[in-house]
Amino acid sequence: MRSSKFLRTLALACATIALGMAISAQAQTLNYFANFDGKNGWEPYGSVTQATDGNFYGTTGGGINGVYGNDNVFRMTPSGEISSIYNFGSQPNCTNGTLPFTAPILGSDGNLYGVTYAGGTVCGGNGVVYKMTLNGAITILHTFCSSKSCADGGEPSGMILASDGNFYGATGFGGTASYGTIFKISPTGKYQVLYSFCSQANCTDGEGADFPPIQGRDGNFYGTTGAGGTLGAGVFYELTASGVYKVLHNFCGYFNCPVGEYSYAYTITQGANGNFYGTTDAGVFELTSTGQYTALAKFAGEPSTMGWPGTPLILASDGNFYGTFIGGSSGSWAPYATGGIYEITPQGELKALYGFCRGCDSTGSTTQGFTPLDQVFQGTDGNFYGTTAYGGIGGGKGGAGDWGFGTVFQFSNGLSPLVETVPVAGKAGQSVIILGYGLSGTTGVTFNGIAAEFTVESDTHIRATVPAGATTGMVSVDTPAGTLNSNPQFVVTQ
Repeated sequence: MRSSKFLRTLALACATIALGMAISAQAQTLNYFANFDGKNGWEPYGSVTQATDGNFYGTTGGGINGVYGNDNVFRMTPSGEISSIYNFGSQPNCTNGTLPFTAPILGSDGNLYGVTYAGGTVCGGNGVVYKMTLNGAITILHTFCSSKSCADGGEPSGMILASDGNFYGATGFGGTASYGTIFKISPTGKYQVLYSFCSQANCTDGEGADFPPIQGRDGNFYGTTGAGGTLGAGVFYELTASGVYKVLHNFCGYFNCPVGEYSYAYTITQGANGNFYGTTDAGVFELTSTGQYTALAKFAGEPSTMGWPGTPLILASDGNFYGTFIGGSSGSWAPYATGGIYEITPQGELKALYGFCRGCDSTGSTTQGFTPLDQVFQGTDGNFYGTTAYGGIGGGKGGAGDWGFGTVFQFSNGLSPLVETVPVAGKAGQSVIILGYGLSGTTGVTFNGIAAEFTVESDTHIRATVPAGATTGMVSVDTPAGTLNSNPQFVVTQ
């Protein structure tokens, strides 16, 4: 279940990091962009999401001014000002949910959508699915039941927005066999279980999904489980929108791995070549849509002197993947690691880009952040954004014994501004949001060279219609400052 990821990081024994890979000579800069202080949030678990207003939104896992102690949604401006816009656990019996372990995502209507890991019927419940305006007005779309045998699942691990405008996610338990589900939910709250894990004898179809599936370019959904399969260490699966499920690859455990394979996969993302890339404790792998496995690169150490690589890779606008190490827990192989950022090419060239550090100055201050618990996010300014659970200037005295409330960081690898579509796939005639900066005065929008009708809604977002005859490829926006191209490519569906 997803909880295992967080149990590994809740009790941290951290110190200065020793990088296991050579730091890249390419110029990179990291700025601790904003600091949590307990009033605007405390201990963020997830990354951030860019919305139509150009601001970033995320969640934290700590108390807000000591009032509720059940987490919040925060807004951060492009200049780094943080404010809390909603407190979870603030309703009787926590009917609005608690423990939002992942950042909300942007829907096609411009609202935020997300899940909480707990709350719902009671404060110790199994979570909710929520919709939220950018001003913090919440609507609960679905409440998971409060027992361990819930047919609809429980403890959701996140959601993705698909090309049909619906959201797809996974739960850690529940379903027909109580080992988790894959679900679909509409923006109005129509909920459907598409598949229950462990439906096959001996759980050969996998059990327990730590992360939601992703939608492939073919329109099907792909993901991993943390356990089950013929080798007991999880599977790589394919699921159609109608619920047809297939295991494509069985991952191995520490003692039953064939030569050249890594054990216990976390999650996957799709590359520009259509193949899937993911991480394990030991390294980065590549999988084809038929399940052919290739080990691309091995992390130094066991699993790495940077800590656990338990977060998704993201495909950036330079065609490379970026990932984070989340630091080591007191029981891990890397108990003193404080996390890092790395880059890997589709060919397997691995570079450590930045190592987080606690107490790097002579006073042992925690003004620098450490322990990122989720992936980085590439904003439309080309920079990467993420959060650290600890550190920052908001932690009180700032001495060696002070862990801090956490930070939001901005990492630059010299990449140019871009635009992003929401969703990243759709059919001709579908309305699509295009996010960016400096969009006022836009004179043209094309989908792989085909001109589209569009409306400039603000300096930070456009509404466009996928034109007839468009094919999969780059979305380009002609602004007064030049042409901005999309990442990832927009997939035109039938």
